[in-house]
Amino acid sequence: MRLLKSTFIIALVSLVSCVQNDKKSEARTEAAAVAEETGDNDFKYWTWITANSKRTDSSYTEEFKKYKNSGIDAVLINTNTDPELLSRLVPVAKKEGLEVHAWIMAMNRPGDTVALKHPDWYAVSRDGKSCHDTRPYVDYYQWMCPSRKESTGHVLSLVEGLSKVEGVASVHLDYIRLPDIFLPIGLLPKYNLKQEEELPEFDFCYCDVCVAEFEKVHHKNPRDFDNPAIDMEWKQFRLNKIKAVVDQAYEIAHDNGKILTAAVFPYPEMADHMVRQRWDKWNIDMVLPMIYNNFYNEEVDWIGYATGQGVKDLEGKGVELHTGVYVPTMSAEDVAQAIQLAKDNGAKGISFFDGPAITDEQLAAIKASKE
Repeated sequence: MRLLKSTFIIALVSLVSCVQNDKKSEARTEAAAVAEETGDNDFKYWTWITANSKRTDSSYTEEFKKYKNSGIDAVLINTNTDPELLSRLVPVAKKEGLEVHAWIMAMNRPGDTVALKHPDWYAVSRDGKSCHDTRPYVDYYQWMCPSRKESTGHVLSLVEGLSKVEGVASVHLDYIRLPDIFLPIGLLPKYNLKQEEELPEFDFCYCDVCVAEFEKVHHKNPRDFDNPAIDMEWKQFRLNKIKAVVDQAYEIAHDNGKILTAAVFPYPEMADHMVRQRWDKWNIDMVLPMIYNNFYNEEVDWIGYATGQGVKDLEGKGVELHTGVYVPTMSAEDVAQAIQLAKDNGAKGISFFDGPAITDEQLAAIKASKE
């Protein structure tokens, strides 16, 4: 009898595993079909754009045509989680030969009319202030708690809506983390800040739900810690909460025949330290690390270093890395160098933030790099 039960359990586990692998395969097959349709099978060139429903299709056709003619393969479109606007733009972009990805601001939901009706959904700082009312750094920082079923359920419902849009290759998670415990060093003067330790007003989430859940498992209250920064269990608890949201989004995207991609901090150790984001542990298909060298007072060659670091951390995980760069502070020569550095250090592509900011000279450099 025990042998029969064991055999049944093994068979059941194998069946579930096969179903999950089939879903993953289907999602990646559909994404590959989209890539083939747009002629994109090698080193991929992306750009991020934000849509405006008031713009005409013809104006988007002109923009998309410019990108495609300059060597861009894919656009990540922020429609403020509006599936109808995304559905309108997908065929316009695909007609010009571009692959389309649905870009969503995930845990940071500025101006979300649904979420704002629920003050308890928001992340709380160590000094007891909610993002619903007091926002760290900038007014658009309105971060959801990653533990509450209601707040994460809301975010995941938006992911589901976008993942059902026909012709989209992926749902692209942005701000999939907690607020910056440390800002990039190059941005500190802008806010007249010194961050030499984890400061209470930038340390999240200390809401009642997170604290109670942590205390139930670990028998200690993080609000009582003299130095929360050195308690690895508390740090890991929050890393795991973000991972759980990503993993659920992964299932939703794959259930709808899409893959999951994300904009992340430059490489896993840095992301862990700065924003509670350990993306090399996630269930995800592609990551686009935002390797914005000027934010960190680094030269262009740092793009290669950070790309290589992330590629090494992803070895054997089946996750592609596509380097993200910030073009407003770059010359055309810098852009060409960044592309080569990404290629040389194992990236599968490169993305430029953001589309409207790319100059004609930079577009020429992008095009030349493909010839």
